[in-house]
Amino acid sequence: MRGLKRALIWGDMVLLGQRGHLFPWAPVCLAIGIGSYFSLPVEPDALVYAALGASGCICAAAAICRPGGWSALAWAAVLVATGFGLAGLRAHQAAAPVLNWRYYGPIEGRVVAIDRSASDAMRVTLDHVALERVAPARRPDRVRISLHGPPVQLEPGQRIMTTGHLSPPQGPVEPGGFDFRRHAWFQGLGAVGYTRNPVLTARPARMGQDGLRVFTLRMAASERVRSILPGDVGGFAAAVTTGDRSGVGQGALDALRASNLAHLLAISGLHMGLLAGFVFAVLRMSLSLLPPLALRIPVKKVAAVGALAAAAVYLALSGGNVATERAFIMVAVVLVAVLVDRRAFSLRAVAMAALVVLILRPEALLGPGFQMSFAATTALIAFFGWLRDAQLPRAPGWAKPVLGVLMSSAVAGLATAPVGAAHFNTLSHYGLIANLMSVPLMGALVIPAAVVALCLAPFGLEWLGLVPMGWGLSWILGVAQTVAGLSGAQGYVPGPGPLVLPMIALGMLWLMLWQGRARFAGILPVVVAFGLWSQAQRPAILVADSGGLVGVMTADGRALSKPRGAGFVARNWLENDGDGVGQEKAALRWPGDGGKVRIMTAGEAEIVHVIGKTGAAQMAACTSNQVVVASVPLSLDGPCDVYDPGRLLRTGSLAITKHGIITAHQVAGQRLWNTRAPRKTRVAKVQ
Repeated sequence: MRGLKRALIWGDMVLLGQRGHLFPWAPVCLAIGIGSYFSLPVEPDALVYAALGASGCICAAAAICRPGGWSALAWAAVLVATGFGLAGLRAHQAAAPVLNWRYYGPIEGRVVAIDRSASDAMRVTLDHVALERVAPARRPDRVRISLHGPPVQLEPGQRIMTTGHLSPPQGPVEPGGFDFRRHAWFQGLGAVGYTRNPVLTARPARMGQDGLRVFTLRMAASERVRSILPGDVGGFAAAVTTGDRSGVGQGALDALRASNLAHLLAISGLHMGLLAGFVFAVLRMSLSLLPPLALRIPVKKVAAVGALAAAAVYLALSGGNVATERAFIMVAVVLVAVLVDRRAFSLRAVAMAALVVLILRPEALLGPGFQMSFAATTALIAFFGWLRDAQLPRAPGWAKPVLGVLMSSAVAGLATAPVGAAHFNTLSHYGLIANLMSVPLMGALVIPAAVVALCLAPFGLEWLGLVPMGWGLSWILGVAQTVAGLSGAQGYVPGPGPLVLPMIALGMLWLMLWQGRARFAGILPVVVAFGLWSQAQRPAILVADSGGLVGVMTADGRALSKPRGAGFVARNWLENDGDGVGQEKAALRWPGDGGKVRIMTAGEAEIVHVIGKTGAAQMAACTSNQVVVASVPLSLDGPCDVYDPGRLLRTGSLAITKHGIITAHQVAGQRLWNTRAPRKTRVAKVQ
């Protein structure tokens, strides 16, 4: 008993020693609660929320009534419960009708977003949707379709109509993979699809622009930018200024990703910070040159207000997506800190920004944008804080900017590399070089020129800023293409297990946030996580949820049953394997002459892929050691296991390992976004 009392006293003293440094842990605790909600296999019921609410109230009361070191743990428990509740509340608020079958027929709706798909086709998001023979109560609020038909010029608010295919948002391409259904749920997308038919105007744009004024302004600005700066440079400039990426070609996107410069394309913390910093510096210097004003008003605070207003305009002009909102909140926290005479760049400011983002959009925690942004920002502030406090020799004045850029790029690159590798399965070996050759130009030329163009736009002189901006972006694209073309520029890594990233994140946060020598204990979970990652085992056999593709792991990599078709699935499988080859090369690993019935031995079993009706006609019977996958309904004589579209509709994609068969539906569980299995195709009557 005495030993327990001593342990409690020791723990209390340890936590009291952290007083003044605990606030940055608040978003960490909130994130643990949010992550706990999304990791559940079954949607929690009202009883779970009631129990968590009661526990949170009890912990809050205990912390208030008995302050001390242990009260910090009570408040941590309150934040965890709050994060869980916020995630559940947001998921229920996002509820909207989801198409429950595969649909073919007329599609009509109002244009509310325009972008490009992975296949480089124009993609449009529609609201106020009308579908043939679909009751309003079952009609999705929003749908997104890729336009593979004749080229068309679309405008915000324009009501269009076409005939195309729609289906429910797709589940994971493999068990445990990225769940697009969950992503679509929070975006309000009730169906996705494509059309190869012409798109007709049902109502002109001017009659449907209510509520879309900002989007209309964005697209008009984007069109103006691309008219002055043609090609990929204009598309890049439009992406940087308005968030519209539809003008950037797939080749340029691939080069930017391979050189680790794709972050320059998204309006993120870098762009928002550079813009706010440029406006702040210009205002402060201009006002300081006017002695009557400089002596009477707080110039620094006035400049902060002006920079905050400029950032707000940039937020509105960019469309206000999640990444830009996150960047604006971070910049706003920094500028408000200037207004209240607090240190602008501190872990407290980062924590406040993270809290705001997680409260408004709890689902952002799962996305690479949130993770990479806050990983880089936290690491930079922690590193430069340590550098400020360390007794190191001072560098010459001329070398400080160079060393600052070098160290910033290195620290941010190291902090975001595990996150990028986990989500995208790639490592850019020359990314540091590419960033050192590009990021300074972004701050010195591109962003200032964009501000000049924005200021001159009302007078029709925006070209004076856009032309120099184009010079800078041309240089960055050239760097991206050069670096991407180097031998070994891009490496590939297999996808990690579900515990790897959380362990790395918690270990690094402990290392950066905890005070004292005990912080070095955070290295242990990081080392263990990388050890687990290095031992990650990929499934021996993968089956697409449509039955259209099978992948079998061989000594040379995964062999795919088809060289074309199901390209999205094939690309994701190979990326998750850490394999950089394309689908056609992976298909060469599959033995045989490429007929409609393709057989491959995997251990003691035979994997048989039956393709189309021709293949089904050739397959009459099977044996007990065969697993048959078919892309069409199939009935066979024999004791084999058959997975045709009807069965895969109930199971989702499959992973076959030495431990048995794992289905995507088993791993995903029963959640709000995946409780309904899609039914068969419904063909609407086309007039």
